[in-house]
Amino acid sequence: MDSNIMIALAKAGGLAALGLAAIGSSIGAGVAGASAVGAWKKCYAQSKAAPFILITFIGAPLSQTIYGMILMITISGKLTGDASLEWATANWAASLFAGIFGGLGMGFSAWYQGVAGAAGADALAETGQGFGNYLMTLGVVETVALFVLVFSMIGLT
Repeated sequence: MDSNIMIALAKAGGLAALGLAAIGSSIGAGVAGASAVGAWKKCYAQSKAAPFILITFIGAPLSQTIYGMILMITISGKLTGDASLEWATANWAASLFAGIFGGLGMGFSAWYQGVAGAAGADALAETGQGFGNYLMTLGVVETVALFVLVFSMIGLT
């Protein structure tokens, strides 16, 4: 295979990491956002104060996009400098698959963090209690994305 194609495929892995993580973040934020809007609506309908803190649940899935960007930068960094051609020809498949599967792992983490955030938003608006527990749940789901990021970066060494 031509070395230019190998470099392009390695770069595609980095772009996949960012793109797939961002898709998951978009879905997660959208799911949590829709639920928060519904929770606020219930509060207004009951003449209760609408808790602004629900915005936390909406924004939580966005961090996975940053993790995707970090993985993309890591892959791109391997493709610069004097040894980049040698590294790319030996590791283009690892870069491609680390980007695709790393991005998918981060994206699904963001998606399901949004699902958990949606449940948390509904529960908090209804009861006014449990914010810390709901936030810890989001943290556990977030940990999956962090594991994927770190293990993908280790796989590239």
